[in-house]
Amino acid sequence: MSEHDDAAHMRAALGLARRGLGTTWPNPAVGCVLVKDGQVVGRGWTQPGGRPHAETEALARAGEAARGATAYVTLEPCSHWGRTPPCCDALIRAGVARVVVAAGDPDGRVDGRGLARLREAGVQVETGLFQAEAVALNAGFSRRVTLGRPVVLLKLATTLDGRIATARGESQWITGPEARRYAHALRARHDAMLVGSGTVLADDPDLTCRLPGMARVPLARVVADARLRTPLTARLVRTARSLPSWIATATGHKPAELAPYQQAGVEVLTVPRGKPGGLDLGALLATLAQRGVTRVMAEGGAGIAAGLLRDGLVDRIAWFHAPGIIGGDGLAAVQPLPLALLSAMPRFHRVASRPLGADWLTEFERREP
Repeated sequence: MSEHDDAAHMRAALGLARRGLGTTWPNPAVGCVLVKDGQVVGRGWTQPGGRPHAETEALARAGEAARGATAYVTLEPCSHWGRTPPCCDALIRAGVARVVVAAGDPDGRVDGRGLARLREAGVQVETGLFQAEAVALNAGFSRRVTLGRPVVLLKLATTLDGRIATARGESQWITGPEARRYAHALRARHDAMLVGSGTVLADDPDLTCRLPGMARVPLARVVADARLRTPLTARLVRTARSLPSWIATATGHKPAELAPYQQAGVEVLTVPRGKPGGLDLGALLATLAQRGVTRVMAEGGAGIAAGLLRDGLVDRIAWFHAPGIIGGDGLAAVQPLPLALLSAMPRFHRVASRPLGADWLTEFERREP
């Protein structure tokens, strides 16, 4: 099979893997394409909840046609027993002759063992095709298993001068419908939403994805609320029995203070305090990672944005700019960090930019030192 064909089939596998973003946690989102005699005989991607795995799905669709086929997989096939058997064993039993893998699995239970088992069974193994794309796609999974925290996207929707509301707090709507639809699509590709208690008090959000067909797995809705200010009448509390709602609060609250939230179906997470006076956001992200969360989208408010930026916890920014100006008395998107020197400023580099109706979206990634 030609290099051109290999590239085309791996691109297809990456496209399949992206379908799982936001639905497969704590597992990675993986895609698999099976090809025999130049024809695609099976396709699969990791299903909601992380199983069945992509290889299992593709093999089931291919049936006997998998024997002698080439498998294009975006992540190294697993080699350990979990709730499902190892995928490398499934590929071997099916008689797959060749496996092309984009990236290795950083999970210590796999990390080269899957590739080794395939080679020991006589399967031809090739690696590294579109490796950078595959690594980026599962950056959240990789960070969770290697660094103990999820990837964080900070979403901001502001005027041209960086304001998120008027001095009186009016903010709906700064951006137009196209930008808001795109923001909901971003929600669908993440495992959890993170807001501060100030946002809950000001906006009473529901933090769901309201695009038809894209809310297959409910987002975990997380409120950083050190002082336990979230009203029991808030939408996030009233819907907690049907949609996951987690309130992260500081240690030291009395059980009687937590009980009304727990009785409403809210999961209460206790996190150490940070500076100044809020939660230790690094500890909060570590707690989310322990629960399997790989991708977090932070939507506000300005205090959460400042805390994440100050602690170096923002990996990517999606900044929606509306073509209007509120002025200096409006509410800023980011509270004071504060910074004494420009050299201490968090820096990012632009990776994408596009118009959305009358608004403009610019995406940034963190610039590593």
